[in-house]
Parts: sequence; C-alpha cells; structure tokens
Amino acid sequence: MTAQHTRFGKAMGAEDTSVRLQAAMAAGSRADPVFLETLVERCAVEPDFFVRDMLSWALTRLPPDVTLPRLRRELGSECRQSRSQALHTLSKVNDKSTWRWITPDLLRDADDEVARTAWRVAVLLVPEGEEKGLADELVRQLGRGDRDVRLSLSRALVDLGEESRPALAEAAEHPDPAVAAHARATELLRQNPEAGFDAAVEEAKRTVVLGPERRVAEA
Repeated sequence: MTAQHTRFGKAMGAEDTSVRLQAAMAAGSRADPVFLETLVERCAVEPDFFVRDMLSWALTRLPPDVTLPRLRRELGSECRQSRSQALHTLSKVNDKSTWRWITPDLLRDADDEVARTAWRVAVLLVPEGEEKGLADELVRQLGRGDRDVRLSLSRALVDLGEESRPALAEAAEHPDPAVAAHARATELLRQNPEAGFDAAVEEAKRTVVLGPERRVAEA
C-alpha cells in the first residue's frame, strides 16, 4: 500500500464531510486503480449524498475493465447501500453491456431505494427490443410503497414509452384497486407527461371506483 493510498483511506474516514468530498474528487482526478477498493468500500457506508455522488464519479474515471467487475460483485451485496450505490454508478458508466446485471431480484428488491434505483437504471440501459419485457416486469411492482416509490415506478414506465402501454392496460383491470389506480395514473402520465402525478392518481382512483359498467357507459 502506497503512502498516497494510506492518506486517501484516512481522508475518506474523516468526520468532516468536506474532507471526504475533496478526497473523492482527488481520487477521481488521479484515476488510479489503487483507489478502487477504498472507493467501493466507502460507497457502502458514506452518509452524505454529495460525497457518494463524487465516489461514483471517481469510479467512472477508472478503466471499465477494472471498475465494472467490482461493481457487479456489489450488486449481490447484503448491504442495501452497496447495492443501491453500485446501481447508481452503473448508470453513470452507462455501459449497455451491463443490462443483464439488472436482474429481476434487483427490480423486486425488498428495499425501496434499491428497487427505485434499479428501475431507473434498467430503463437507461435496456437495449432495443427488450423494452416490452422490462415493462412486463415493472408492472408487477404497481401499487408498491409510498407516493415517492410509486412516482419513481410511474416515471420508469413512462420513459419506456409505447412499449409499456399493453402491460399498463392489463394492470388497469387488476382486482387490487391500488394496483389498478396506479396503472391508470401511469397511463395518464404516459399520454400526457406534463400532467401532475397527484392529479393523475386522483383521476385514476375515481375511474376505478366507477367500476367497469359505468366506465363503459361514459366512454
């Protein structure tokens, strides 16, 4: 271990957030693979959002053949933040070959933050021709979580465009009112991305409450 690496490790453990931020920035500027393990390990425990983002940037500065295999290992970590940060860093690398790493297990992760990040990254990396399959997977999460979680899922499905329409249409008839309303709200946003999410949800809830007979009558 070099003296430079030792100093970097100490700086990343400093209590002062600005010291950690500067250390991560310096590591990215040097782009030396010797910093890889410390950068990855710090991603798992770093409490500050801006420092975490700088850690991701520093990792993107390293050669992909060094960084990507290490990130793939982190995707299977038992640590929630490790998985989430590895996914976030993959979005920064934006290497389409990593698409298959975004597994159904990650898309269905029990931790909301990990799942939300996985949804966003999957939509970013999905290759042409795979969008419908991704939409079919994502709609399985409709009705999940609080407002922010549902908004994240809706945005992911909206970003898939027309490919998400059949899956949303089927989910709109789901027997669970929460799932059906979320599907309908997402379709409203897909048709009109400028519409507000909360307004779309309220309209969708009213439509679900009407029931199939009255929906047909009003069509």
